[in-house]
Amino acid sequence: MNEATIKLKVLLVDDEPYALDILETYLQGLAEMEIIGRCSNALEAFQILQRTSVDLLFLDIRMPGLQGTELIKSLKCPPKVIFTTAFENYALEGFELNAVDYLLKPVSFPRFLKAIDKVFALLHTRNTHTGDHITEPSLSVQEVFLYLKVERKTVKLNVSDILWIESEGDYVKVKLKERVVVSKYKISLLEELLPEDQFIRIHRSYMVSIAKIDSFHANFVEIGGAKLPIGRSYKEECSIRFKTGF
Repeated sequence: MNEATIKLKVLLVDDEPYALDILETYLQGLAEMEIIGRCSNALEAFQILQRTSVDLLFLDIRMPGLQGTELIKSLKCPPKVIFTTAFENYALEGFELNAVDYLLKPVSFPRFLKAIDKVFALLHTRNTHTGDHITEPSLSVQEVFLYLKVERKTVKLNVSDILWIESEGDYVKVKLKERVVVSKYKISLLEELLPEDQFIRIHRSYMVSIAKIDSFHANFVEIGGAKLPIGRSYKEECSIRFKTGF
């Protein structure tokens, strides 16, 4: 039996650019996934599906015009589907359409990985029956990367190398041990993307790696030779996470 690594063609469909950005960043960390496009509505997705082979569809349910569930019902041979929505009451309808999974927004990275595991589990079962062998991807939450747009290129950052993140308007400065990366993202988006057990927001302008903190005080943390303030509204959460009282 020949060993083959799966490369899935993925289409993202959502009328919220923020939701698409989160999914795209998650998927860019998986070599087994190839994003072939992102659509802002179901009609645009329908047109792409008529002319392009798609293996996996991340599909929002509630969108202007044609809804995600209606799109799936209109297809003779729909691809595997992971529905995404902010509304729990659509779950039953989603599973009745044989969806692989149903994700509530905002989608966390660990929950995203569980959905991807389901996809590969289904593929593994299918290929076992046909006598083929596949190599399943390593989806360890410990091996997390960020892909940030920096000027005209996309930069890959190992999350374990990040000391802290600083917000400056529509931009963020990501401080690594040897360099600083500046990218046009909101710190709130990176807060959604980074593992919540490894990072903590200490101020409206700062988020830090818990493992990299050298010391902390009621009003600041020391990390990588810098002293970063703890905002008043973040003190309670910091006190809980640092297991101490301020």
